Amino acid sequence: MMTSLTIEVGKVLLVLIGVLNLAAVLTWMERKQSAVMQDRIGANRASILGFRAFGLFQVLADSIKMFAKEDFVPPMGNRFLHTLAPFVSAFFALIGFAAIPFGNVIHLFGRDITLQVIDLNVGILYIFAAMSLGIYGVVLAGWSSNNNYAFLGGMRGSSQMFSYEITIGATILGVLMIFESMSLQTIVQAQGELLWGVIPKWGVVVQPIGCLLFLVAGIAETKRVPFDLPEGESEIIGYFVEYSSMKFGLFMLTDFVETILIAALVTTLFFGGWQIPYLTADGFHFPGGFTLSLSEVAVCLLQVLSCCTKVFFFCWFLLLVRWTLPRFRYDQLMRLGWKMVFPMSILNLLATSLVILLLQ
Repeated sequence: MMTSLTIEVGKVLLVLIGVLNLAAVLTWMERKQSAVMQDRIGANRASILGFRAFGLFQVLADSIKMFAKEDFVPPMGNRFLHTLAPFVSAFFALIGFAAIPFGNVIHLFGRDITLQVIDLNVGILYIFAAMSLGIYGVVLAGWSSNNNYAFLGGMRGSSQMFSYEITIGATILGVLMIFESMSLQTIVQAQGELLWGVIPKWGVVVQPIGCLLFLVAGIAETKRVPFDLPEGESEIIGYFVEYSSMKFGLFMLTDFVETILIAALVTTLFFGGWQIPYLTADGFHFPGGFTLSLSEVAVCLLQVLSCCTKVFFFCWFLLLVRWTLPRFRYDQLMRLGWKMVFPMSILNLLATSLVILLLQ
C-alpha cells in the first residue's frame, strides 16, 4: 500500500521532471522553428555514433558546454547574490506548477488521488505570488553584477514584469467571476459544462477578449521577443550580461519554464485544462444520445493527455510569436501595457460584471 507521502513525492517528481525536460525540448523546438521560418536546416551537427536524432542531441551538447565553461563573477560584484539570482528566478518559476491541475481525481491504491501537486482554494493567487517573487532574481542579477548596463536591464525587467502582472491579474478577474472560484481544479471542473447542451463552457468561450489580453500580457511576463527588453540580447546589455557558464544557462532555462507556465495557465483558465468536450467520468456522451463507455483509468489517461497536448500547443504558439513579430522599444512596451492592454482588461471586467448582473 502506497503511503500519502510517497504519492505526494511522486507527483512532485513527475511534474518537476516533466517541466524541466519540456523546457529542454523547447530550446530545440525554437531552433528548428526559426530554421523552418528562415528556410534553414537548424541545429543538426551534434550526434552520438553518427545518429543525429533531428538535432535533439544539440540540447545535450549545449548543457555539457555550459557546465564546462568558466564561471565568471565580476571582480567588484557581490559573489553570493550573483550566484543566488539565477536560482531565485528558477525556483519561483518552478513552484508555480504545484497548483496546476493536469487531471481529475482518480481512485487508485484504495484512495482518491488528485492529479495536482497541491489543490489550493486560492491556487491562482499562489501562482501569481510565485511569479511576482521571481522579479527578485532579475533585480538581484542586475544589481549584484556591479554593471550599469546589467542594472539597467534589471530595472527594466522588474518594471515590465510588475506592469504586466497587474494586467494579467485584471484579465483573469472575469474568469474568476464567472466560475466563482480561485481554485484551478474547480475552474477546470466548471469548464466541463455545456452551453445550450453543445458548446463547452471553456474560458475562451465566455471570456474571448480576456483570453487575448492574457496571452499578450503573458508573453510580456516571460520577457521574450517581442517583449525581451530586459534581456537586450541584440544590444548585449541585459540583466545577465555578466553571467556565464551554467548560471547563464539557468536564466535561459527559466525563460522556457516561464513559457510553459504561461501556456499551462492559458490551458487551465481558458481552454478547459484537462477537460475534453463531452467526456465525463464514465466515457463520452455526445449530443444526440450517442455514448461511448470507458474505464476510469482510460478517462484519466485521456484527460492527462489532453492537458499535456494543449500545453505543448501553446508552448509552440508562444515560440512562434518570437519569430513573427519585431521587438518593441521600451517606451512602446510600457505604453502598450498601461495605455492599451490594462484599460482594455478593466473594460472587459466591467462588461463581464454587467452581463453577470443582467443574467441573475
